[in-house]
This record gives sequence, C-alpha cells and structure tokens, in this order.
Amino acid sequence: MTTIATATLPRVTADNAEWVALKAAATSLQGYQEQDGSIADPAVHGDAAVLVTTITNAITALAPSFEHDAEYLSLLVEDFKRWAEDGFGVPDFLDSLQAFQPQKQRIDGLQHLVVFPMYTQNGSTNRLVEAVLIEVIWPEFIGGLEAGEYSNKLFVPIRFVDFTPGYDTNSAVLFPETVAVRETPTFTWGAIFADREAARFRRVLKAAAETTSLELPEDAAQLIEDQELTQRTFVMWDLIHDRTHMRGDLPFDPFMIKQRMPFFLYSLEELRCDLTAFRESVLIEKDENADPDARKHAKLVQYAVIFDRIFRFAITGNRVRNYDGLGGQLLFAWMHQHHVLHWTDSKLSIDWDDAAAVVVELGAKIEELYWRSIDRPKAAHWLAAYELISSTVTPHPASVWAKGPDALPLDGAPRGLTDQVLDDEFPLSMFYEALEKKMRPVIESTTGITGATAA
Repeated sequence: MTTIATATLPRVTADNAEWVALKAAATSLQGYQEQDGSIADPAVHGDAAVLVTTITNAITALAPSFEHDAEYLSLLVEDFKRWAEDGFGVPDFLDSLQAFQPQKQRIDGLQHLVVFPMYTQNGSTNRLVEAVLIEVIWPEFIGGLEAGEYSNKLFVPIRFVDFTPGYDTNSAVLFPETVAVRETPTFTWGAIFADREAARFRRVLKAAAETTSLELPEDAAQLIEDQELTQRTFVMWDLIHDRTHMRGDLPFDPFMIKQRMPFFLYSLEELRCDLTAFRESVLIEKDENADPDARKHAKLVQYAVIFDRIFRFAITGNRVRNYDGLGGQLLFAWMHQHHVLHWTDSKLSIDWDDAAAVVVELGAKIEELYWRSIDRPKAAHWLAAYELISSTVTPHPASVWAKGPDALPLDGAPRGLTDQVLDDEFPLSMFYEALEKKMRPVIESTTGITGATAA
C-alpha cells in the first residue's frame, strides 16, 4: 500500500473556491439531466458544455491536493470531455471509476474528490452528476482489527466534508455500483459515511432515551456526547458487518445477488450481520490480550447495535417492505420476550448484565436457520424464515403467510409466494406506534446530517 503523509497535502475545505465552483456547476448540470444521466435537449447542450468545462477546470486545479488520485482525476477529466463531445448521451465513466481505488489508501484523514454521474442509495434514483468531498476514517485500532481476524479489503470508512444535493439525503454509502458505466466492472471497494451514521444515531438515541425515560449506562451516554468516539464505534461495527455478508454457513449468497425474495429475508440477513458484529464485539471486549482501544470500542458497538436497531431502524422509513424496520422490531421483541428489556410504568429499562447473552442467542437462531437451509428447497427456507420471525413478531391479521403452507401457492413459481407477502407484513406494535409519533420529527431532522452539523 502506498504510504502518504497526509500532513504534506493541502486540505481542501468546503469553502475552497475551486470546490465551490465545481459543486455549483455539478448542481446546475443536474437540472439538465434525465434519469439515466443523459441530456436529451440539444438546446441546452451549449450551457451544459460550459458547466462541464467549469467542472473539469476545477478538478484540474484541485488535483495537486489529491496527488494520490492523480490517474483517476486525469481520467475523470477525459470522461467528462468525451461525454460532452459525444453529445451528452448516457454517460460512461468506467475508465475513471476503475482508476479510483480508495481501498488501497486507507489512511486516517486522507481526502478524496469524488465526481461521478451516479445515483445515491436512499437518496436520488437518478444518475446525476454528484460531487462529494470526503475524508478517510482509519483509527489505529481499526487497522489492527482489519489486519487480523477481521480482514475486509473492500471496506472504506469515510466522513463528509461537503457534497451536492444527492447526498443531502439519508444516504450514508458511496458505492461504485451506482456509477454510470458501459459495462459492469469487478467492484473492489465500498465506502460508508461513518460520520453520518454516528450523527443521526446520537440525535435519535438522545431523544429516544428522553422519550422512554431510559437510563443509559455511563459509557453508553458518552456516545451521545462525543461524535468522534461514536463514529469510531460505527467504523468497527461496519467493518465486521460488511465482511459478514459473504461469510458463514449461507444457503447461498443471500443478499448480494439481486433476486426477488420476500423482504423479511433481507431483514434476517442484515440482522445476521449486525448480530455477528455484536457477538464478535462481546468476544473482543472479554479478550484481555486484545488492543485496549478495540476492547473499549467493542463494548460501545454492543450499545450501538441495540440502540440503533430498536430506536432508529424500527421506525425509520415507510412501512412498504421495510426490512431494516422489521429487523429492529424483531430485536426489540426478542429482548422483551426474553425478559432483558422492560416497558413498565411507561419507562424503558434493560438488564445489561444479561442482555448480551440474549442478543447473541438471536444471532445463533438465525445462523442455525441458514445452516439448516443449505439442505432445504427455497420455499422451505422461506417458510422456516417466516416461522422464525412470526414466532416473535406478530404478523398482520390479514396475512396469507400467517395461515401457513396450506394457504400459499407452493406449486408455482417462487414469485407467487413473494406476491403474497403484504407490504407491511409485520405492522408496528402499539409500543412502536406511540414511539414513532413522538420520534418522527427527530428522525426526519437527521436527513442530510453529518458529523460537522450534528451538534
């Protein structure tokens, strides 16, 4: 890996003149683009060309601050010029995308200038030209974990410096899969905005604890007060979560391959990865030979998984196939029904001495489901997954799935089973209905939040 002394590189801030010009030009260019990224109206091609020139001039002027990305930025300018010269058809930025390899330069504080026609997950579905100024987060203890048992060569944790409107949303990821290209390359990295994850977690946890009269342990309370501490905690959580998608006794690649499945299967996959991070954090915390910083953050990861899942995930977004929401509902109900989480006298409490073992047990149940499903037909796996969830979270009274196999079209294509799943197959409980009403303004206020704006 290339050694880069970040202190020797000029730091580009959000008020940098060249960045400001680039951001403004990209934002203006978006107004001309179609959903696929093209600019269909020939009458505006002249104006678009001027904006592209502004963008490429700014990239060239900023390039000395990003000498570690020299090849990528050079190809980026060429991709923009070719797009304009070819008449602003569907953009193709494959050459510059393949040259951008941030996973090879995971150095704390290292900046990258990212400019691509792309959509932003949980944000815009249009492939518009977006520009993001980012900074890598790579604490020393994370480097130690990644170099040891938690290798994840694709994982790049980052923070926002500034961004165009596509990221003034809930999107907290930067994925190469979203970029407009002529052919699908091999993807070699995935970046997660740990500062946004941490910032919205802190705001939601503070409000939720106040709303439910939950008394936080002293170390958990630090997460509300300290943005840097919390985003390091999320980097550790994400490091282990991200690598888990392709590891374990999987019935098949359960999440990454695009396939039409009942949304509750995605709930289990995301929760499996989170609970793996939880379990591994329990082990690291108890390991007296582990790095002290890793042990400290491992305890905080456990709090973060529980609180983010039961407070933010469960009630964020609409109720249309909300798989993250269902995962939060399942964790809450599991803890409640195993008597380590209590809602008594309008006050929430958690028995922390016993909570970890109960949460790990849920993860083990999901892993057992996966292991057994290696030998099961697809429909049988789906039914077993539904049974696991519905034994803890109550399905909608009108659910066909809740009536059992005899009510389902098991003799047809799998799509017939998926079509029988209600958009809100597992509605919010009375507890969550009340909590969602109280927390809705707080959750909505986290749109576009960053570490810098979280205070």
